[in-house]
Amino acid sequence: MEMLWFKPTKSKLAKFLKKHELSQQDVCRDSGVNKATLSRLCSGDSFRPSMDNGQKIIKSLRRLTKKNVDYDDFWSM
Repeated sequence: MEMLWFKPTKSKLAKFLKKHELSQQDVCRDSGVNKATLSRLCSGDSFRPSMDNGQKIIKSLRRLTKKNVDYDDFWSM
């Protein structure tokens, strides 16, 4: 049995996507943000997007979920 020595942390963004049954690919397609960028943002809360990419992601999440999300819901300024 393999033991993990650390528990992988998910970012607030990754938890939001999972809760709303969205894939990273869905958001990439809708927002135009690079897959590697979105993957990095979902891997942990220590990463923040550029203001341009952040706006694209937030607009996409609003369109896809019909929720009133904001930049501060996922990343601190």
